[in-house]
Amino acid sequence: MYNQFKSVSLSYKVAPLSIREQIALNEEGAKALMLRIREFFDVSDVLVVSTCNRTEIYYSASENLNEEFIKLLLIQKGITDVSYYQQYFEQFANGDEAVRHLFEVATGLLSQVVGDMQIPNQIKQSYQWSADMNMAGPFLHRLMHTIFFANKRVAQETSFRDGAASVSYSAVELVDTLTVNPKILVVGLGEIGTDVCRNLANKEGADITLVNRTRSKADALSTELGFRVADFEDIDIEIMRADVIVSSIVCDEPYFTKELMTKLGGLTFKYFIDLSVPRSVEPEVEEVPGVVLYNIDTIRSRADEALVRRMQAVPKVKAIIEESVAEFNDWSKEMIVSPTIQKLKNALEQIRQEEMARYMKGMTDAEAAKLERITSSMMQKIIKLPVLQLKAACKRGEAETLIDVLNDLFNLEKQPEEKH
Repeated sequence: MYNQFKSVSLSYKVAPLSIREQIALNEEGAKALMLRIREFFDVSDVLVVSTCNRTEIYYSASENLNEEFIKLLLIQKGITDVSYYQQYFEQFANGDEAVRHLFEVATGLLSQVVGDMQIPNQIKQSYQWSADMNMAGPFLHRLMHTIFFANKRVAQETSFRDGAASVSYSAVELVDTLTVNPKILVVGLGEIGTDVCRNLANKEGADITLVNRTRSKADALSTELGFRVADFEDIDIEIMRADVIVSSIVCDEPYFTKELMTKLGGLTFKYFIDLSVPRSVEPEVEEVPGVVLYNIDTIRSRADEALVRRMQAVPKVKAIIEESVAEFNDWSKEMIVSPTIQKLKNALEQIRQEEMARYMKGMTDAEAAKLERITSSMMQKIIKLPVLQLKAACKRGEAETLIDVLNDLFNLEKQPEEKH
């Protein structure tokens, strides 16, 4: 099964945002794709992951279906020019490469923001879909739980999760330090404003309102995240209502000025977080009583410090991944010999039962019980060495030869894998 694991990946490393957003899947789309895969292909261990930065399909199959899965995904998204879009996909047809890639994605090592905390949760969600749809077998179950344990080690043993390493993450992290259960107004829904909103989606107790010059963009994001939307024409009212205003408006001159804030009058505390370049909040707004301003340099400084700590932790994270992959490899290889071990146990148990039947006639219950203990103990000792040798052969990559020898010696092909 290990060598049958494969994947295809479309990510920010190869594909621009304009391509990624065309191919991204929501939950409904991901599940629909999984159902089509199950309907048309003989596969197992299917995992479909889709975020704003990547869309990936993992699966186990005896043949390489990467090209077919890319076509299936593109067709589902209504894209007919398959050959053009294929260039943006990375393909992993080797089990070791696919497993290692999933480890690196799930730990945040390959995230656009190194150490991204969102991706482990998104991987868990994708895995839950697979489990709910009965598309996760023993291989994927073991792989995912090994990854979850590796993530736990990363969090406990390194600084890879410390701080918010992107401007949008840092902005949301800053909000947490300013006030409790705030009313947040997000103005401007370009790439950074949208990222802020997606990070705010996990924030409990916040009342979030979106304002954008193009109302349709705010409505679309509101549908996705469940936030309130207001018209740009009503921004004065929304400023009065909000505790925190996050601005990423694209403009030549500051939109939020001292004059505007003075005109509104009677303000309680207002926190402005200006993520725009050029600035959209005039520095002089802080001269208005109750107004506090944080600009892009402040936020970026926080993000840079966190990123430095995370980058310093990368070698340790890679070491944890290597150890975890090696552990999973050992388990996966042992799975190859598991049927042979079970057949060998069944063959020896059959011999034991046949010989017991010959000698138990006329024995007392006590004598029969004693014979049962002796023969069972003998069988365990006899099988111990072949099992250890099989597992050792797995690690050396020589299991097939030993399996063939045991099959010939004990005629194991006629034995069932499990004894009922």
